[in-house]
Amino acid sequence: MEVGRYLKEGLLISLQQRLREFAEGIGKPTSSLKVHRQIVSLLEKPDPVILDIGCNDGSDARRFLQLRPKAQLFCFEPDPRAAARCRENMGPLDRMRLFEVAISDRNGRIDFHPSNGDAKEWDLSGSIRQPKNHLSEYQWVRFDGPISVETRRLDDWCSEAGLESIDLIWMDVQGAESDVIAGGKETLNNTRFIYTEYSDQELYEGQLPLRAILDLLPSFELVAQFPRGVEGDVLLRNTRL
Repeated sequence: MEVGRYLKEGLLISLQQRLREFAEGIGKPTSSLKVHRQIVSLLEKPDPVILDIGCNDGSDARRFLQLRPKAQLFCFEPDPRAAARCRENMGPLDRMRLFEVAISDRNGRIDFHPSNGDAKEWDLSGSIRQPKNHLSEYQWVRFDGPISVETRRLDDWCSEAGLESIDLIWMDVQGAESDVIAGGKETLNNTRFIYTEYSDQELYEGQLPLRAILDLLPSFELVAQFPRGVEGDVLLRNTRL
């Protein structure tokens, strides 16, 4: 019993040290691949289960597979343009699966607001939430009209997929963070880390600021914050796991 206790305490101290090093390195210039590498190092396993919610063309998922070839990647993207590019870029990777659905607080269908650009095609700002301040903050981005897409609750999808625990949720859902959380409470209780985009401005109708998102995730602590203008990203850790 004493050996087990000391081993557990040693692992916790080691994780806390890596978390401190991770947070201290955030203020320094770093590449996207380096951020992925730092996050993967916190997962402490060769075959982590990673959900990429709002994966767009799958670039982040491919970086994770580059770092952890045995990882299990489940990707979700409702925009048919981005999903098509993701499928093209996936190639023969059998550990990366794509589901063309929006993850939200309901099952069925929902209006998705695809984005575009005046100078070039831009599909990185689409959301199941209607654009609001996004229209003034990024005037070169336009939203031409909603399309109907399939939507799933995260808890229901994970139950059907037989996933009982998640190592990392990588989430970029453009203002719909609270929708994902509302439909995935059980899954999130069994998720070790969440990396999500946020904005303290209401870029989309009903978008919650970071403080309110954290209030919805009481078992998670803020590990690191990546501010960038009116938006940013945060890494959160489940303190119960």
